Amino acid sequence: MNQTPLVLKMGGRLLQDQAALDALLKVCAQLKTQYPIVLVHGGGDQVDQWLAKFGFETQKIDGQRVSPAEQMPVITGALDGAVNADMVARATLQGLNPVGLSLAAGGSLAFDINHKLGAVGIARPNNPLLLNTLLAQGFTPVFSSIGLSADGQLLNVNADIAAAAICQLVQGQLVLLTDVPGILDANMQLIPTLTAAEAQQLVTDGVIKGGMKVKLDAALETAQALKRNITVAGWQHPDDLLKLMQQEAVGTCIVY
Repeated sequence: MNQTPLVLKMGGRLLQDQAALDALLKVCAQLKTQYPIVLVHGGGDQVDQWLAKFGFETQKIDGQRVSPAEQMPVITGALDGAVNADMVARATLQGLNPVGLSLAAGGSLAFDINHKLGAVGIARPNNPLLLNTLLAQGFTPVFSSIGLSADGQLLNVNADIAAAAICQLVQGQLVLLTDVPGILDANMQLIPTLTAAEAQQLVTDGVIKGGMKVKLDAALETAQALKRNITVAGWQHPDDLLKLMQQEAVGTCIVY
């Protein structure tokens, strides 16, 4: 068994599509026979729905959610409560032996605060002990994207940034799953490989922006930190993950 953990970030419409989520988790169960698996999830659609029910408006800046402190109980309830519990339930059915966690569990990650966005955390690797212990015992950690400040303030963390920090923590392989097949060019065609210089040009040209830029930045930083390629791929074809583990090209490969 390869001891390099595979860190998968899940989010977008996948979390609203139970059949698709089950199919992907079934593939994760196959992958777990070869690699320790760590799952990190967002849940922006669910957060939008919960905030609307409580009378809050949603605002985003550069693809990231503005999260005022007064909204954090609702955001936490959606991500660390409902979405995480559902992920654990679905993963249990596939025999993944999941454990639901927030990003602050066991001091796994530490956080700076992006005050421009409110109670939003910028995650960085901190203490791998809990995560390594769980993986060694055959558990599948399932992280919500909720963090904690040094003074106990709950923080909303972009799930791509969270997954990148978790991957760096365990020196793993990172796959960011998204609603599109990978990173697309100006003509909406898949870009098979992408270097940092090429990525910067796409940002300068306005082709990559918003949430995809956040995803790309997280992938580039992780690729450089670990000296390992990172994959951005669609979740619609879960068997692609099996191809990826056989070194076949899937989605966009971000090269360090």
